[in-house]
Amino acid sequence: MTQDLFIALATFCAVGLFTPGPNNMLLMSSGANFGLRRTLPHMAGVAVGFPIMIVPVGLGAMQLFDMVPATYTVLKIASVAYLSYLAWKIAHAAAPEAKAGARPMTFVQALAFQWVNPKGWSMALGAITLYAASRDIGSILWISAMFLVIGSVSAVTWTGFGTSLRRLLSDGRRLRLFNWTMASLLVASMLPVLWS
Repeated sequence: MTQDLFIALATFCAVGLFTPGPNNMLLMSSGANFGLRRTLPHMAGVAVGFPIMIVPVGLGAMQLFDMVPATYTVLKIASVAYLSYLAWKIAHAAAPEAKAGARPMTFVQALAFQWVNPKGWSMALGAITLYAASRDIGSILWISAMFLVIGSVSAVTWTGFGTSLRRLLSDGRRLRLFNWTMASLLVASMLPVLWS
């Protein structure tokens, strides 16, 4: 990989990973509600799960969508349903009765979420198309590694944003408003999927 291509890929990854999207909204919300330490498994699941997803996408998993177009519709419905469920959970996280039993997303849940994250699919397809057009394993692994490194920094950053808000959100009303705002932003992140 040339230096120019490396810089372009790093920029692509950074823009995709640091801009708001489902993962970042969930991490920020988890940081605000549960703190950094309890959100570590969620952060690790996001940071590791997406680079893992890059490999099968790069090796041709997208051909399934070309061969069986109905699988795209199934993925779209599953994505919207799961994101809606997560938005509902976030919106109701501040309720006193929900707070006692509330838990952050686990490593496995966050890892699995990558497969129904519409922004993730867009980034994976874009990265493979732009930086591994030949679909050689070396390029695919470079892309995956870049997403791992930059994604780890992004996960810590977004969780840190949420964690830094904990003191401000110690008031139940402000926490409720924050959670409803995060839930609304998560729902808004689905609009491009619904319109495509």
